[in-house]
Amino acid sequence: MAPLPADSTSVPPHSHTGHGHGHDHDHDHDHDHHGIHDHAGHGHHHGHDHHHGAGGRVLLAALALTLGFAVLEAVAGWWAGSLALLGDAGHMLTDSLALGIAAAAGVMARRPPSPRHSYGLGRVEALAALVNGVTMLGVVAWITWQAIVRLSVPVPVNGDAVSAVALGGLLINLLVAWLLSRGAHDLNTRAALLHVLGDLLGSVAALAAGLVIRFTGWTPIDPLLSMLISGLILASTLRLLRSVVSTLLEGVPDGLSLEEIGRAMAATPGVTSVHDLHVWSLGAGQTALSAHVMVPRAEQWGLVLLHLRTMLAKRFHIEHTTLQPELPGESVVAAPRSRNPGARR
Repeated sequence: MAPLPADSTSVPPHSHTGHGHGHDHDHDHDHDHHGIHDHAGHGHHHGHDHHHGAGGRVLLAALALTLGFAVLEAVAGWWAGSLALLGDAGHMLTDSLALGIAAAAGVMARRPPSPRHSYGLGRVEALAALVNGVTMLGVVAWITWQAIVRLSVPVPVNGDAVSAVALGGLLINLLVAWLLSRGAHDLNTRAALLHVLGDLLGSVAALAAGLVIRFTGWTPIDPLLSMLISGLILASTLRLLRSVVSTLLEGVPDGLSLEEIGRAMAATPGVTSVHDLHVWSLGAGQTALSAHVMVPRAEQWGLVLLHLRTMLAKRFHIEHTTLQPELPGESVVAAPRSRNPGARR
């Protein structure tokens, strides 16, 4: 299949969305072969520590506030007989899980790779999010079922208690949103802020249910609004699960285009063509890339590599790169064998 030439406008059919650990071991990862694949072409840059100082403390403070009130709201909802409060507690729990995942991602991202986990533990974030997402689907199903039952057989609801607790939840969400907006502006914190802003709607719905019951005594408003809150939880949960599945299947991360990256690499000075291009998420906000890069002459590779690394980092925020140089008419650029194939060069 044709590679991507420097003047091409599309990515070659040979490109994939995952990384090439299956069919390219000969060229990409076998140091005992003839390919140049040392640390001159293997860019492992981890510039994440600056995200996890103030941002980490803000996330932990927001997590403590949100999780603490979610528990209080769940107990109050059970005592008052309010599904709307229980639904809002479930929504706040999803926010707590999002905040906890964000905080854990910061901790995991700081841990260095090990001989057993050469990429680090960034994917722990995706595994935790998968468990949390499936759990919340169960919560949504339970609340929806209870709402249907209560529409058929109304249950007394303490409107005063519902209004007071929902108002407290609204204030807590406003406080958490303020903390996050004034904290570090990394991707984790911004994503957590979006969750909390969405939860404000759940608190407003629960407050509305309490006020309606308090002044009119119309209890069906409680299960009806609880179903609305369940819809909010379901929407955020499905978005979370979609992102998790994409990460675990090593898909191209959201916001990145394989075709655009391929064209940008092929347009870099000194690059003849690009093929076997793969882009995938390592978790914890880290994106990896591997590719075979055709260059006219072997002595040009050092400068081409520098240009590619700089472009990928600045334009696409990809700093974990594995680039394999190749010469026209050859499968790889020849290099002397290392006495110790497993040693770093």
